[in-house]
Formats: sequence, structure tokens, C-alpha cells
Amino acid sequence: MAEGRGTEAETLEERPGSLFRVNRSFRLLFAAAAVSMFGTQIRLLALPLVAVIVLNASPGQVGVLGMLGTIAFLLIGLPAGAWMDRVHGRRRVMVVADLVRAALVGSVPVAYALGVLALPQLYVVVVLSGFATVFFDVSSQSYLPAIVSRDRLVEANSHLGGMEAVNNVAGPAGAGFLIQLITAPLAAAVDAVGYVWSALCLSRIRDREAPPPPPEGGKRHLVREIREGLVLVFGHPLLRAIAINGAMVNMSVSMIIVIMPLMFQRELGLSAFTLGLFFAVDGIGMLLGALTARRVTAWLGQGRGLWIIGLAVVPACAVFPLVDRGIWLWLAGAAWLVLNYRIGVNNVILISFRQQVTPTHLLGRMNATMRFLMHGVLSLGAALTGLIGQFAGVRTALWVGAAGLALAWLPLYFSPMRKMRELPREEPES
Repeated sequence: MAEGRGTEAETLEERPGSLFRVNRSFRLLFAAAAVSMFGTQIRLLALPLVAVIVLNASPGQVGVLGMLGTIAFLLIGLPAGAWMDRVHGRRRVMVVADLVRAALVGSVPVAYALGVLALPQLYVVVVLSGFATVFFDVSSQSYLPAIVSRDRLVEANSHLGGMEAVNNVAGPAGAGFLIQLITAPLAAAVDAVGYVWSALCLSRIRDREAPPPPPEGGKRHLVREIREGLVLVFGHPLLRAIAINGAMVNMSVSMIIVIMPLMFQRELGLSAFTLGLFFAVDGIGMLLGALTARRVTAWLGQGRGLWIIGLAVVPACAVFPLVDRGIWLWLAGAAWLVLNYRIGVNNVILISFRQQVTPTHLLGRMNATMRFLMHGVLSLGAALTGLIGQFAGVRTALWVGAAGLALAWLPLYFSPMRKMRELPREEPES
């Protein structure tokens, strides 16, 4: 028996059948992830709506709330990956992170019931929840091989990816309906219960993790490890273009998501359920993009196909900010679907390419660097949205976000990817 691994993961090869049937640990992990992801959809809608409806927050204050929700990735995104590579007990980190988030989010409906809820509390809740989320996400990415044998990782990730896609479609609509039914503060209580459920499921997993390998030379150098990841990404012409493209897309999407509750509630007078349905469209677009990515890029070519699709969806960027009641709501929804279709295609092709082109011993640092860039800009986008919305208006902020999406294909075009039909499958020699 291999050291540090439970018997269940080791004997999967001898027990054919669905992972849900033969692997209790995977069932528990899947259940935890499903409930936690739905809770996250509730939180993403509920807390901004609490600020807008209950606390009458200004566009600037909503922007600050969005910025604080993701600032943890900017502050500790790079060192968190290196830290967690040294930890023996990632499952415990995930359980603690879930319980911390449950306590923080659960404090919102309690304060609301007591009549003491205020914006400073929301700020504290989102920033501390963001720190817990960083450690949860980094741990979860490395934990799956501890409970699933490597020859079934693709199957396991397929199940988890499918569940995430369904959540992206059904989650926002369900969250919007729940918020409209029981109010945004009380909906936050459901999110807190989801985190507790996730922690309970994870705590029941019996498989043990293998201890991390000792560092080369017997000593780790955090700063050097972080620098190697940065040098890899920014020194590689294709990875650099992918990073800039992803940062532009994420920053623009962050601006749109932050400002939409204000647009729907105050400018258009639409319900939380309508907002949830609108956000569900992005899940449909991303799912369609993921399902057709290989076929479309096989026709257009992997490299050049990505910037061609990016250029082709630019007209949708001009339609989306015109969102209004009536027919313009439907047209804006269609444009939002088209824009997220492009994101779905990029996710499938570019994430696979990143994994193929990066040396194995640098995969963790490459992913940490990409996460730092692509999640860190979410805070910058939210802050910029607050400033623009406060001083130039909500719709102006929407136009700026759409403009960023319209230009995001340019880094790919001005890279060697422009003429590539096939992306390289191994690290090119320097």
C-alpha cells in the first residue's frame, strides 16, 4: 500500500464502474462542491443587493464592495500557491475555510435581524471571505488526486466540470428567485448553511494525503519560487499574450457584474429574479463554448481561431450596454450570451495549452501566476467601476466594461498565435 493514500483511491483500478458508485470519498467531495457552488451564486447576488436595496449604497460603495471581494487574490494569490504546496492536510484547510466563510456570511442575516447591519460589516465579510476562498481554491485544486487514482482524474474532473456548468446556468436564476422570495439578507443565511454542509461532507472523507515532497537542497525559497513563475509567464510569448488577454476579459467582466445590480434595480426597476436570469445566460454561453470549442478551432485553427472569434463578437459589445426594458433586455441578453461563448471557447483551448506548454515542475507556479493576474484584476475592475459609476453614471461604467471586452482579442493577434493553426504541445526551445 502506498504511503499516505487511503485504500479506496488505490483500488479504483480493480473496481470498475462509475466513480459515484465505487468511490465514497468522491461522492462526498462532489456533494460538497455542488452545494458550495450554489451557495456562492447566492452570495454573488445577495450581498451586492443587500448593499443596494437595504443599505442604499452608492455606485462607489458598490464598487468598493466588489473590489474587497476579490482583493485577496491580488494580495496573497502568488504566495498562497507556494504555501499550500508545503502543507500536509489540504482537506483540513478546506474545512476550516468553509467554516470561516459560513460564520462570516451568516453574520449578515443576524445583523439584519437585530437592526445593526451596516456597510462596514459587509466590507469585512467580503474581504475575509475572499482570503478564505483563496486558500480553499488553492487546496482543492491539489486535493483531488488524493482521493481519485490518476487514471480516473479525467473522469472525475469531467463530473465536477459538468456540475459547475449546470450551476452556472441554474444557479443565478435560482439565487435570484430565492432572494426575491425571502429577501437578500435571509438568502445569505442559505449560503452560510451551504458552507457548513460542504465542511461536513469534506470532514467525512477518510482518504489520507501523501506528505509533500521535500524541497530540493532541503530548503525552500518563497521569493525565488514566485519569481520563477512570473519569469515563465511573462517571458513566454504565448503565455504572456494569454495572461494579458485573460486579465482584460476578467477585468471587463468584473466591471459589468459589479454594475449590473445597480442597473437592474435603480435604472431599470427590474427584479432580483430577472437579474438572476440574466446572469444565468453567461453560464449557457460558456457551456456552449466549451462544447463546441474543439470543433470550431479545428475549422479555424487553434491559434488564429481564438483571435478571429474574439474579433467576431465585437458587435455584441456594442449591443450589450444598451440594455433596457422590453426588446433591449432580450437583445442585451443575446449579446451577453455571445460574449460568454467566446470565454467558454478560450477556457477550453487556452487552459489545455497552458498545461501542455509548461514544464511539470513549474505547473503550480504557472497556475498561481495566472490566478494572481486573472483574479487580481477583478478587484481593479470593481474599483474602477465604482469610480466611473459614481462620477460618470452607471451606464458609462457599462460601456467601459464592454469596450474592454471588445479589445481583449488584440493581445492574441499581436503574438505568434496570430498565424498558428495548431498551438505547440510542448515547451518551445528558447
